[in-house]
Amino acid sequence: MPVTDTSPPTGTPPGAGPRADASPAADPAPATAAPPAPASARADARMTPRTKLILLLLCAAQFIIALDFSILNVALPVLGRDLGMGQADLQWAVTAFALPSGGFLLLSGRIADLFGRRKLFLIGLALFTGASVLAALAWSPAVFLTGRALQGLGAAVIVPTGMSLLTTTFAEGPQRERALGISGTLLSMGFTIGMVLGGVMTDYLGWRSTMGLLAVAGVAVLAVAPVLLTESRHPRRPRIDVPGAVTVTGGLLSLIYALSTAAEQGFGHPDVLVTLVAGLALLAAFVRVESRADQPLVSLPMLRRRTVAWGNLAGLTTFAMMSTAVFLMTLYLQEVLRLSAFLTGLVFGVQGVVSAVAGLVAPKVIGRLGARRTLLTGLLLQAGFTATLLGLGTGSGVWLALTSVSFASLGHLWAIISYGVTATSGVPDAEQGLATGLVTSSQQVGITLGIPLLSAVASAHIAALRADGSGFADATLGGIKLGLGLDAALVAVVALLVAAGLRTVRTTRRG
Repeated sequence: MPVTDTSPPTGTPPGAGPRADASPAADPAPATAAPPAPASARADARMTPRTKLILLLLCAAQFIIALDFSILNVALPVLGRDLGMGQADLQWAVTAFALPSGGFLLLSGRIADLFGRRKLFLIGLALFTGASVLAALAWSPAVFLTGRALQGLGAAVIVPTGMSLLTTTFAEGPQRERALGISGTLLSMGFTIGMVLGGVMTDYLGWRSTMGLLAVAGVAVLAVAPVLLTESRHPRRPRIDVPGAVTVTGGLLSLIYALSTAAEQGFGHPDVLVTLVAGLALLAAFVRVESRADQPLVSLPMLRRRTVAWGNLAGLTTFAMMSTAVFLMTLYLQEVLRLSAFLTGLVFGVQGVVSAVAGLVAPKVIGRLGARRTLLTGLLLQAGFTATLLGLGTGSGVWLALTSVSFASLGHLWAIISYGVTATSGVPDAEQGLATGLVTSSQQVGITLGIPLLSAVASAHIAALRADGSGFADATLGGIKLGLGLDAALVAVVALLVAAGLRTVRTTRRG
């Protein structure tokens, strides 16, 4: 099955190159016959006032979800004392959100395709906002964790529907690349800004204010969304693939639970082993079910498109490893260097500024280099600057941390935006929910799985070093360095794999 590359030739404006569609029907003209870009191509990137407002609305919703992933992290010790949660139970404040937000993404994207993206987007917003109010007012651990789980379920609906509304609102080419650039920037910045805001708000207003902020933001978006958004759905209404939905949702839930629990109890714990094996088995069953289903939840032919497959692998990796690097650097700054939450926030504030600039210039970089080269450049920058963090010490490493994390974030943003362009280009509007469901699953599952996976490895190494007689700072630094080394290595390996996979795509197009 012929596949074309998403990347326009060097120097070609975005959108001028051939479409990245695996289906010949989607682009009947051969690549060599593609007409030159019209002189008005640059004008296509301009947006009307209404589309600017729609973009602002959708980005605001994505930003709120990204904020929720990290805003509570700094507040956990205070929250635990207030609600009477033990240290071992605090992980559930994160896991209760992560389980449904990662587990129900694909199913939510498919339901939105069938029954209306606008409708599901509004339902998800309402659920998330109400759950934030419940979490803010929680009077017991059970009520708080219920609120967090409902927040996660709302996020699982908002993320894929918001992304599919974005890609169907903005045409493939300059407009979509610009929109994805802004969205990707805010998504990444939300995680970082959440850590800064979480510390400041907890110190001055209490941990409940972090949940209250999410509720207020949700109300604001919910008030405007019905006016701006129009309904879109799949042109026909096929049956929902129930076996596929059960296996993929169960598999993701089991896998997320296993890795989240391993961060606290280790990979040898029975709960971890059972749920890890169950998760992998269910995901394998999902692939088998989808290959035989008449109306599958995930189109395997879509996954056979090299741009979709390799793009999503790159996206999952860049999100998983960058969120892990930020988490490990938070531990380093506060546990090893003993910096205050405020000073730690300043370090990540610089990272946020660099991320914003990187996101704004990314569409221009894609226009000059093409999505493929930008993706590979971003991954290699992220891997390289993460590797420089292995030079950290127990004395002073603030400037190295600030510089390396900031430049790694620059590469991370370029990778985010170019992988989104790669994985959604050439997909028909009727299947945008499936394509963006895969993209957003890569994002959310990456953020969800990366931290527990490498923090479990780092924690085990810290415990081994302490058992050998190392001091607290030296042992903690040793575990952090191991995590960072694996982080950089994984990104570098995936960059090489993606380079080979997308080079095959490019060769196929030229042939």
